[in-house]
Amino acid sequence: MNNTLIKLRSIEKSFDGERVLCGIDLDIHDKEFVTLLGPSGCGKTTTLRIIGGFENADTGDVFFDGERINELPAHQRQVNTVFQRYALFPHLNVYDNVAFGLRVQKLKEDEIQVRVREMLEMTGLRGFEARRPATLSGGQQQRVAIARALINRPRVLLLDEPLGALDLKLRKDMQNELKRIQRETGITFIYVTHDQEEALSMSDTVVVMANGRIQQIGTPTDIYNEPVNAFVADFIGESNIIDGVMPEDNKARFAGHTFDCVDGGFAKNEAVDIVIRPEDVDVVPVEKGMLSGVVSGVTFKGDYYEIIVDVKGFKWMIETSDYVAPDEKIGLYIEPDAIHVMKKSEYSGKFGDYSTFSDEMDHLSDPDAEVSENEEEAILS
Repeated sequence: MNNTLIKLRSIEKSFDGERVLCGIDLDIHDKEFVTLLGPSGCGKTTTLRIIGGFENADTGDVFFDGERINELPAHQRQVNTVFQRYALFPHLNVYDNVAFGLRVQKLKEDEIQVRVREMLEMTGLRGFEARRPATLSGGQQQRVAIARALINRPRVLLLDEPLGALDLKLRKDMQNELKRIQRETGITFIYVTHDQEEALSMSDTVVVMANGRIQQIGTPTDIYNEPVNAFVADFIGESNIIDGVMPEDNKARFAGHTFDCVDGGFAKNEAVDIVIRPEDVDVVPVEKGMLSGVVSGVTFKGDYYEIIVDVKGFKWMIETSDYVAPDEKIGLYIEPDAIHVMKKSEYSGKFGDYSTFSDEMDHLSDPDAEVSENEEEAILS
């Protein structure tokens, strides 16, 4: 792993007496794409703003390249920010928006021209130089904001839900573009989102947050395949989370049966949470199943069916490529490596049953939010 660029140590923050960050410790490495992921109110944006200098921690320290920067104002940090509202200057064209920060630095116009053209090429905006922001699509405006932030060659780019206002297809296109730009520039990206798929597809490292605390840090694969508690298992993708016990190593008992598994190291008969992903359950004839249940719902998802199965009152979610009819009785077969065992936590019992399942709507942040003065100053630095 590359050298540690940013360190957060024991960061605490409260607003109006309510703690929003509770002892955050985090290392971010040079040239890394890190995503802070979690639901609304978990503290991810506050963490980003403390890194950027837009908020001060109540206690704790922020280090940049080994130096403590708690008192360093936002515009003096080697950091630029792209907000969800792109804060483009409406009276300036694309070229002048991107060039603005360099002109503030009083660079020569011929150098500005070279760097602006280079940045427009990288962000796919060549030919848009004379256009005003109002004539651009949301995706094009976002590219202008990224170009303007990158042209100053910051060590770190902070991105606060920058794709939130875009439609689904454009979001996916821009995810690929952002990852490409990050790799090409070698700039450390710190990205905030509540979108799990976005985090998994873009990041080198995912930091899952809830209730002002970091729940887990790891690669997207680790976070998905080895969640540390019921919150992470539920928030990252879909999960069947079932109460179980570990009678011995490599044996898990749940849903009235004992299954072979690959986990160990628990106390004898320790109560645990069992996580089984919907795609890891095979639908088989009842007589070949380890468990059996009745299908209570079927949803076509394009390349698979999402089915809800009632197994002795617990509603499982299963993804299968074969159509299964509602009210049909089916068998479920689970391989040992599909059973992930987690220790009990404060989140145990809060997730896992799909009896009240519905697709959650994405809640976008307020589109009419204003950009503060220090945010605007940092944009231009």
